[in-house]
Amino acid sequence: MLPRDLKIELFAAYPPEARSLVSAHLAVIQRLPLSFLPSLLRQLIDYDFKFPAERASADRELQNLSSLTSTQINDWFQAFSQISLNEKLESFDWINLPAQFVEQQAAYLWSTHQLDAFRKAAMNYGDRLSTAAPPQALPVRRLGIAVIGQSVEKYDQPLFRYLRPHGTYFSKVKPENGLELLLAGAAARAQAHPSPYAHWYVDGGQPSDHSDSLTSVSYKALEPVRASILKYMTSEIQRPGMGPEELRTNLAKLSPAELGIEKSQDAVLSRFEVRLFTEGSGTQIFSTTFAQWTAREVLRRAQALTLLVRFAPRQRQRPMNEMLADAHPSAATDPVGSLVDGDMAAYYQWLNQQRLPGAEQSSFLVWFEGHNQALAIAPNMAKGAQSDADVNLADLVKLITA
Repeated sequence: MLPRDLKIELFAAYPPEARSLVSAHLAVIQRLPLSFLPSLLRQLIDYDFKFPAERASADRELQNLSSLTSTQINDWFQAFSQISLNEKLESFDWINLPAQFVEQQAAYLWSTHQLDAFRKAAMNYGDRLSTAAPPQALPVRRLGIAVIGQSVEKYDQPLFRYLRPHGTYFSKVKPENGLELLLAGAAARAQAHPSPYAHWYVDGGQPSDHSDSLTSVSYKALEPVRASILKYMTSEIQRPGMGPEELRTNLAKLSPAELGIEKSQDAVLSRFEVRLFTEGSGTQIFSTTFAQWTAREVLRRAQALTLLVRFAPRQRQRPMNEMLADAHPSAATDPVGSLVDGDMAAYYQWLNQQRLPGAEQSSFLVWFEGHNQALAIAPNMAKGAQSDADVNLADLVKLITA
């Protein structure tokens, strides 16, 4: 099957909105090279379960492609058309299994020394697309917050080392009601600029009381989902011939219903929650990894305007077979190790935030929970500086988002 032979009947297994979108743009989809098309279909097949930012991005891309002339399409996709594929890939069910096709194609391109050419073609396409169909302006400056070091009473080593060159270190932050103040600030932004899935609170443990205006995901609340996936993983790895790549592929196919999860009114969020465990590495075992991966995905997929991530103590390291067999975290936790994890994760959270539109105007705050140390990054904050001023976290948020 080649793209030029596509008919809308072949997309019968797609969810309703995805099928409708493909139908509306089928003419241009038929003209795209096979080396490129499954990558696009991988995004479209889950259109019904995508966040608004993802849907808007897919809409802009298809509208732009549909506006191109035949000459322009040939020009845009000439490099992709020069990529050769074998008969096995051409006969693969890339319509209904585009993600699996992309994985197999990557292996084939590497084995045939075409991966560099494909990567260059993809980067050129991305640059052209971002120029032709730029994202809309943000309604408010993006704000990221990381809260690290829960339950750590004392820590004498320097914190925020990788972030300090980019912002101002505060040494006398008032810690009283700190988390409550940060959550209230996040909620105020959500209420002032309401938009579905734009304002998030992610907790690596038991979530604190928070406003319903925030989309919330927590390790504790998702314990049943995590337990089901660990049980599935334990069962699968015992099957003869099961390897890591096959296990990853099988995990990616799981749906909330297959895990025994009751149908949620929010199908988008429930599908997202499942994928935090089926696509993330270590999210099923360590709460700090879960919080870090969730932050990455919230920024990458939902492009959150507000993201508060709180890191909780993770379980101590144990033999892998014990951790996989145990659906619940060990009673023995490692608060200091989790602080170190969270400190590095905060840096990655900021890096991922910087990859999004509006990065030059975005703000970021990391706070050592219960202590007087914090670091703030914003256009109006000095880089590599230190402040000994007495300040509470609410005022600090207002300062960096002014």
